[in-house]
Amino acid sequence: MKLTRREVLAGAAAAALGGAGIYELVDRLGGGEAPMRKSVGRMGAAEQHALELGVVEHEGVEVVVPPLHHRLVTARVAAEDPRAAQRDLETALRGLEEQFDPTTPAGLGVTVAWGLPYFERVVPHQAHVHLPVDRRASVERRKHVLLDAIRFPSDPEETVLERNDVAVLLRSDIPAHVSAGAKELFQDLDVFSITSVRTGFVGGGLPKRMATAAGIRGAELIPDGAQLFLGFTSTQKAALGPRRIANFETLGYADLGPHSYFRGGTNMHVSHLFEDVEAWYLNFDFRERVDTAFTPGLDVEDNAQTVPQGPPDVAHEAQVKRTFRDTGRIGHSGAIQTSSRLQRDVIGDDGTLYKRGTAIPQRADFDTLDNPFSWSSDPVRDAMQAVPAAGVHFVVFNPTSDDFHRNRLAMDGVLPDGTRLPLPARARGQGFNSVLRTTHRQNFLVPPRAHRAFPLAEL
Repeated sequence: MKLTRREVLAGAAAAALGGAGIYELVDRLGGGEAPMRKSVGRMGAAEQHALELGVVEHEGVEVVVPPLHHRLVTARVAAEDPRAAQRDLETALRGLEEQFDPTTPAGLGVTVAWGLPYFERVVPHQAHVHLPVDRRASVERRKHVLLDAIRFPSDPEETVLERNDVAVLLRSDIPAHVSAGAKELFQDLDVFSITSVRTGFVGGGLPKRMATAAGIRGAELIPDGAQLFLGFTSTQKAALGPRRIANFETLGYADLGPHSYFRGGTNMHVSHLFEDVEAWYLNFDFRERVDTAFTPGLDVEDNAQTVPQGPPDVAHEAQVKRTFRDTGRIGHSGAIQTSSRLQRDVIGDDGTLYKRGTAIPQRADFDTLDNPFSWSSDPVRDAMQAVPAAGVHFVVFNPTSDDFHRNRLAMDGVLPDGTRLPLPARARGQGFNSVLRTTHRQNFLVPPRAHRAFPLAEL
C-alpha cells in the first residue's frame, strides 16, 4: 500500500527523534559518564524552563555545567480540539515527570514553549486579554511580551523567520531519556505535526572530538577540552542570569494582566547559526579571538578557555564607544553587556536584590552538527544538507522578546542609548559576526509549569 506524504514525513521524523547518527558518538567520545557537578540548589517549582544544573570550577572560574544531550523539536498543532489536546499533553508531561526527575540532567528537563501563530490562531481572544504586556516596548502602541522574530543588521537576507506553533526543548545527560521524551510527546501523542528536529551537545572536549569525527574543516584547531566549537567557555556562572531573573514578573518589565496567568513564565528565543571553525582559528590569532569574543585589550592568559565575566568585568556603553573609537572593533560580550546586564541595583518582585552588573539572560544553547536541522518537514525552504556542519542551536530565556532584541542589536553595535556604531554587517570588527551565519529565528513564550499544555485553551 502506498504511503501518504504525511505518513512518509512522520516516519522520517520518527527516525530523527530517535537520535541516531553521529550524535551516538557523544557518550563514547565523552567517556560515557555524566559530568560531575556541585549542586546549586533546587530550582523553582513554578518555572518549567529552569534546571538544577550545578557548577564546577575551571581555570579559577565557577562554570555552570549544562546537560550533555539536547534536542529541540518544533511543530504545528494538529489537534482539532484544543481542550482535549490540553488534557492529553498534560497527562503525557506528568507521565514523563513520574518516570524521570524533571529538575536535573540525570532525569529529563522538558520545556514547552508556544509561538505567536498558536496564540493568534487557536486562542486569539484569550491571548489578547491574558498575554503580558511589555512595559518598555509599549512606547507608541501596546506590545505583548511575545513578538515576531526580526532580522538583525548582521543577519543575511535569507535568514528564515519561522512561524512554528510550538517548540519543545528536551535536555538530559542520558540520551535514552531524551529519546523517550520525544517519542512520548511526538509519536505516541497525536496532537502535533513535527516541522523540525534539532539535535546537539555540550561538554568539555566534545566539540573537537565530534568535529573531527564529522570531518569538519579546522576541527584539529579546536583546543582540547573546549566547551564549544569556538574554543571559549560560555556558561560562567556569573554570565548567566540567576534563578527567577528571566521571569516575566521579576524585573518589572511586564504587566502580567488581570489574572497574572503567565506569572513564572518567560520568553525563549531559538535560532540556528553556522560557525566557520576553520576561518575562526586560521584568520584570528589567540589575541584577536579574545578581543572578538570578549572585549578588545582584555588581559587574559595565553590559551585560556574560561574568562571571568562577573560584575567587575562588565563593559558599559562609554567603554564600548571609547574602545570602538580607538580600535575600530567591539567585543561580543562587551557590546551585549550594555543591554544584558543590570545597569543599576534592582529589587525583584519577591524582594530579591539583584546587584548592578548581574546577568539577565539564561542561555541554553548547544553545539550541533545539523545542517541546519537533523530533520525538516520543508527541506527546500530550510536548505537542508546531508553533510555535517559546525553550528549552534542558540536557545536563550529573556524576560521579553523585546529584551532579547535589545541584546542582539547591541551585538551589532546598536547600543541601548540609541547609538549606532558604524560597523558594516559581518565586519571583522563586529564581534563574532564575521564567522557566524544565522539561518533561522523565532521567539516563543514559555508558560509557567501550571499552564504549559495548550495555554489559555481552558478559557
